[in-house]
Amino acid sequence: MGGLGVIIIDYLQLITGSKGENRQQVVSEISRELKILAKDLKVPVIALSQLSRAVEQRQDKRPMLADLRESGSIEQDADIVAFLYRDAYYQKEQADSQEVNNVTELILEKNRHGSLGTVKLYFHKEYTKFSSVEG
Repeated sequence: MGGLGVIIIDYLQLITGSKGENRQQVVSEISRELKILAKDLKVPVIALSQLSRAVEQRQDKRPMLADLRESGSIEQDADIVAFLYRDAYYQKEQADSQEVNNVTELILEKNRHGSLGTVKLYFHKEYTKFSSVEG
């Protein structure tokens, strides 16, 4: 006992690579190495990634796979890609109630071995905690 249960990388773009490589190559290499590490150690690796600024330019701000920053290999290597989206973050002037303001969508955008979809969660800011939205 006492082995690793999970590895969490917060966040992927902070990891540095070899000098002389561009950021896209570095992030691609890191993504591949994390995939190999997960298989070798038989543990899940959760890697948080920054999104590109393209999200800010769209009417619908919900993140998509193409928004993963600096590498298509993150999308390719990952078994699961999930995004958190909170409409009130972008619509601050329209968020009129605490209840609406804290509703967050967990968007399962890629799932190599299962289904896709969106789940609504309630975000408790004071505890940095998510819970089910009733109803």
